[in-house]
Order: sequence, then C-alpha cells, then structure tokens
Amino acid sequence: MTTELCMLLWSVVLGLVQVALAATCSVGQRGLGWAASPRDEVKPPLNGIGGRLDRARANFLETFPLFAAAVLAAQLLQHHDATTVLGAQLYFWARLAYVPVYAAGIPYLRTLIWAASIVGIVLVLVALL
Repeated sequence: MTTELCMLLWSVVLGLVQVALAATCSVGQRGLGWAASPRDEVKPPLNGIGGRLDRARANFLETFPLFAAAVLAAQLLQHHDATTVLGAQLYFWARLAYVPVYAAGIPYLRTLIWAASIVGIVLVLVALL
C-alpha cells in the first residue's frame, strides 16, 4: 500500500473518531432521547467544546472528499512521488492536529493548521499536472 493510500485510510479513521466525539457531545448536551428521536424538533447549536468538536467534524467533511479524490486520482494514474507523499502526509497530520486545537478554542493556530491541510491537497493535485 502506498503512503498516500495509508494516509487516506487513516483519514477515514480520523473522520470516524470525529463523528464519535461530536455525537458523544451531542448526547451529553441534548440527551439520549433526542439522539434516538427523529429529530423533528429544532435544537440550538451545541455549545462549548461540544460545539467546537461538531464544527471541526463538519469542516473535516468539507475537505475530506477533495483529499480522497486527489489521492485516488494519483493512485489511478499511478503517480506516486515525494510531492504526493508530502501532500498526503501534510493533510492527515494537519487534520489530526486540527481537532484538539479547535476543541481548545485556539483561533489563529486553528486557521494555520486548516491552511496546511489545504496545502496538502493542493500538493497532491499539483503533482498530477
């Protein structure tokens, strides 16, 4: 398995962990009854660390399809070099760092880490040109 595919698989694991963290916080704030319900009742957004974890999860879900498409395109084209490896690693490690930094509420560092993950996606794409 290439490094890029390994980073893709670990990113899937990271996404599942983020879903679990956000869901746990949601149950903690809204209750198990709400989680098991059809959720017809509109609730206010999660607050505090729960809200930040939920927004980090949503942000991951915005970037992950782009990363997955770039990595899978590189694999399909059999393009594997130092740039695609760096891009995939940068994306994964930045997304991993993003979760605790966002949960802690550190604003500017969070944005820099997010930008690093975007650079990772761009590196994979640039290598394909």
